[in-house]
Amino acid sequence: MVEAAGLAAQRCGELMGRMAPVFARREPRLQAGKYVQGLMEDLPRKNGWTLAEAAGDATPDRMQRLLNHASWNVHTAMGVVRDFVVEHLADPDAGPGMAVAVLDETGQEKKGEHTAGVKRQYVGCAGQVANAINVVYCTYATARGHAQVGARLYLPREWADDTHDGYDAARRERAGIPDSVQFKTKPQLAVDILTDLHDAGALPPWVTGDEVYGRDKALRSYCENRDVGYVLGVPCSFPITLTSRRKARADQVLRLVPATAWTRASAGPGSKGERLYAWAWVATASPRHHLLVRRNLSDPTDQAYFYCYVPEGRPVTLGALVTIAGMRWPVEEDFQVGKDQFGLDHSQVRLYPALLRHLALAMTALAVCATSTAAMRPATSTLPPPPTSPDQAPPADPGLIPLTVAETRRLLNLLTRTWHTRAHHLHWNWWRRRHQARARWFHQRARLRRDTA
Repeated sequence: MVEAAGLAAQRCGELMGRMAPVFARREPRLQAGKYVQGLMEDLPRKNGWTLAEAAGDATPDRMQRLLNHASWNVHTAMGVVRDFVVEHLADPDAGPGMAVAVLDETGQEKKGEHTAGVKRQYVGCAGQVANAINVVYCTYATARGHAQVGARLYLPREWADDTHDGYDAARRERAGIPDSVQFKTKPQLAVDILTDLHDAGALPPWVTGDEVYGRDKALRSYCENRDVGYVLGVPCSFPITLTSRRKARADQVLRLVPATAWTRASAGPGSKGERLYAWAWVATASPRHHLLVRRNLSDPTDQAYFYCYVPEGRPVTLGALVTIAGMRWPVEEDFQVGKDQFGLDHSQVRLYPALLRHLALAMTALAVCATSTAAMRPATSTLPPPPTSPDQAPPADPGLIPLTVAETRRLLNLLTRTWHTRAHHLHWNWWRRRHQARARWFHQRARLRRDTA
């Protein structure tokens, strides 16, 4: 395990070294390294205060300046992370055709109305409408591993379109949103991320995502025009043109599928074994487009639909489409691990540049541990063969599961963590309480002003 931590430390130094040209001055570059290191520590909350204390700073001023005011290009930084991930996770043994760009969005609940992009909107992390921001991400996934390679903050129309009711130019300016940033839908933001990948020569041959992206014609056309195949989720109402030229909804097409046309296949390995489903695919009027249907084995009413495109010259097989559809889960794992382990949604900043900079640094921390885990995984698994009967006795030695990203982070933290003096932490105890006392006084004064107005 020391080898895994050592590799992660080496990868961290390598990636931060590549990011050096992103920063205009030495001080913010070094502070960014402290920020990333703090994101990999065992902190209950990873914000400016806690990261500053973990870094040994006397106040959070340097961390806040890094996010809000320091001179560095966040999109260039994300490009460095992207190139690093693609370089280390590309799987030469699986061939170039099995890398997948996975599109999805996730949110972060916020208080108040001043954070860039915040509004009451549906966020998957809450499972309901909440006061939150939404961010569109792209995960680069191969059989070796996966990590985030792009992110764009979603700005609702109220923030970006001056013809929309509720638009407030002053609020937008206070949030630090550049004039060049205009309203774009989530699929349009996804196209921007794919364009960055394409321009860098790193766009995978496959794209997958849920219904938000599958029903967007412009995104599908973007992929087709660049010979990129896709397996994109679509709603049951998605229109399909059959080989007979008849048009029908996806769920209506399903009625034409005979019972013998269903194939049991795995969408990939999960934590409890293979993720088995029943699959069926239906030809369309286009020989390169197909409707793929996934059905839960234990609940046949639980179905999912995918619209698929296979570029010319690429073999069309059910197994390939099922494999691509099954590679959508890495983006969800990146959300969970990114938030739980690297503070992806822990920032307490309001400004547009600061939000993106925090995301870029969290993606950096995830990339370090994800690529290190991928390199060490083959040598860290000692699992016995799976059981072959329901009453089989367990093995005497259950072995070890392959190394996970979360465990790599913990090992790196144990190896590289800097232990500060008792006086340092006592100083921070004093600083937090003094700052909170000052804030309390100003809140009380503001309340008096409201009461006497």
